[in-house]
Amino acid sequence: MTVRVVIADDQQLVRTGFRLILERQSDVEVVGEAADGAEAVSLVRQTSPDVVLMDIRMPELDGIEATRRIRSDPAAAQVSVIMLTTFDMDEYVYEALRAGANGFLLKDLPPEQLVDAVLSVGRDDTLLAPSVTRRLVEHFTSTARTPPPSVVAELTSREMEVLQRLALGRSNAEIGQDLFISENTVKTHVARVLMKLDLRDRVQAVVFAYQNGLVPPGA
Repeated sequence: MTVRVVIADDQQLVRTGFRLILERQSDVEVVGEAADGAEAVSLVRQTSPDVVLMDIRMPELDGIEATRRIRSDPAAAQVSVIMLTTFDMDEYVYEALRAGANGFLLKDLPPEQLVDAVLSVGRDDTLLAPSVTRRLVEHFTSTARTPPPSVVAELTSREMEVLQRLALGRSNAEIGQDLFISENTVKTHVARVLMKLDLRDRVQAVVFAYQNGLVPPGA
């Protein structure tokens, strides 16, 4: 499967660098570049990519509002948005999660990690930079509210095992190895977990697991 990517960043050098890295891969295709959020939204509508690499801070329309608009468009329901941030303490990261971001990466990551991240999210796998994950968990657990017990009780024991490992940052392949099941079976369980808990994506599942004590904060 070829993962189709749009790169949105107001710095030409950043866009060019990311494009050069990604276009070396036979299973990645860069279908467009945007210099601001408004252009990114337009490109998504025109090209229907699998993944958008979205800078948080851009002129005209920032990455958060651009993500919100993409997420509100039914035609872009299958598009995954990876937010790019310079600092792991960026105060906008939390707002980006609420806007519907699928994952977060620091801009100074090694090239091979950028490729892995795009392929991972393009294949609907997990993606959160470890330092960002830690801060997200700390932020959301500090304001957590426990849902009705019946919500969690709807999960089967296997679905609970998958959710707990997902919250620990395991990929589908790693979860499959842990539980001695196929990767496709893992994907089925993840889909059922999201549906039963009324969660949008894996990022929300991570937050949900920590909010409700399904995984100890220090795990």
